[in-house]
Amino acid sequence: MDFRHTTSARLRRILTHGLVTTTALAAVTAVAAPQAALAAPADAVSSAAGIGTTDTQRVDAAAVVRLDPTPDVLLLSDEDFIHALWQKARDAGESLEAVRLAAEEAMVSSSAEDQVRFITTGIHEAYAVDKQREKDRADADRAARLAKSQALIAVGIPSTPELLALSDDNFIRAVMKHEAAGPEVRAAAAAALAGDAAAWQAFITNGAREAHQRDVANELKELEQKNREEAQRRAELAARKNAAALFGLTPSDAVLSLGDDNFIRELLRSVPADAQGTELYAAAQKAVLSPDPAVWKEFIHTGAEQAYKRDDEARRKKIAEVNRRRALAVQAAAEKTGMNPWLVAQAKKALAGSDEAVAAFLKDEAQYRAKRQSLTPASGKPAGFHVRQSSPDGGEVFLAPVDPKGKQADREDATWVVVPSLNAQPGCYSFESVRKPGYYLALKDLRVRLMADDTGAAFRKDATWCPRKGLAGAGTSFESASQKGRFLRSSWGDLYAASGKGGKNRYDAEKDFAQDATWKISAPLAP
Repeated sequence: MDFRHTTSARLRRILTHGLVTTTALAAVTAVAAPQAALAAPADAVSSAAGIGTTDTQRVDAAAVVRLDPTPDVLLLSDEDFIHALWQKARDAGESLEAVRLAAEEAMVSSSAEDQVRFITTGIHEAYAVDKQREKDRADADRAARLAKSQALIAVGIPSTPELLALSDDNFIRAVMKHEAAGPEVRAAAAAALAGDAAAWQAFITNGAREAHQRDVANELKELEQKNREEAQRRAELAARKNAAALFGLTPSDAVLSLGDDNFIRELLRSVPADAQGTELYAAAQKAVLSPDPAVWKEFIHTGAEQAYKRDDEARRKKIAEVNRRRALAVQAAAEKTGMNPWLVAQAKKALAGSDEAVAAFLKDEAQYRAKRQSLTPASGKPAGFHVRQSSPDGGEVFLAPVDPKGKQADREDATWVVVPSLNAQPGCYSFESVRKPGYYLALKDLRVRLMADDTGAAFRKDATWCPRKGLAGAGTSFESASQKGRFLRSSWGDLYAASGKGGKNRYDAEKDFAQDATWKISAPLAP
């Protein structure tokens, strides 16, 4: 790594080594609060070239991504320091997604002011977004488990950790097969399984409980013809069990035998402190504070259900809002790079659709697929030609005509997943084969071939391409990360890393170099 420091800067760092070490240790210990005030005074901004931030600001930023702020790290230029932060954020995955995106935005900027802003404030703002999203996700997971628990209690199925840990569809299958499930519950479960993920969630949240209520109603209707008093007793019992299920409580016989007001008080006592801001809790409090027995009964029979559904609607809206913000961030990041226009298009399509469409778009496999693109000459000539690979030809890569309505295999051969560079070089990318996942466009003796990722540093550099302004104007040219000054070029149908400066190699010829080395990132032939 190029540390880009001067002799005078190194001397200054050595003299202040004790201060730097103390500050670094303090920040790493307090990673959860990266912006906390440090005991040591802030040092002056380095006079070294490319450094516009202080040690304290850098240690604060490093703490966010758990980067060890060693003296060598603190000697990096702002640009290289951001790269180091980006690598840690990338390795952390989804938990630091906003930090990674903000770092990438800073890395593609040529403004020193933007780089300083990211280190001093931007990384902390992005970290706050990540922490909020983490909290929202935890809240959603907790709500999902609660909904499953409520469904089990309502139907009369003992709740176990194993059942609650099942995926939505398998949970529904377990409910459907249980002996406690009546005809209406089994029918509703089967209908949900025939639908999509939204139908599964609807069954778990409300469908199972409502279907069980229909089963109970059918039983009571038959019983009422024989014993009206017993039917009324069971109806009251069913209403109480349903209300208790909404509070996540499996009521004992003693609780079920309480008077209406005391029964509601028992429900309120079951609510944890962090869940007392709900409509359900407020409605129960309002009911129990009323002196009117009719209000108590109304809450047990209908009020609890209505309040719970208001909470469920609010929860869904909150999740949808968070998901839309995430999708917008993905769209904005992709728009800035210009390397994944199909991802941008898919994000816009999802955002124009339902909340379920946005949630589906945000899944890892959906975003990975949305990074598919095809590569064509920016000039459009020859028309219909695309960069493709050919398995029968031993992984040769060449420029050839591909019919957009042709065989799926042929279209997949000419479709690539444009992913961040395998060697983690900022602003650069790698092209993964759709046809052969794990294989990338890489160099072998300046010839571009389809090769398997061997995880070695040399290969990953050979498989990294850095987009540049099109040499022929409109379009994009791709400079090889391992062969500086050489660009992806078609020559007589084959692909090379070419210089355009002439010489013994035909593909280095200056004639038509700019045109042959300028590409258009087009819609994927195999979306």
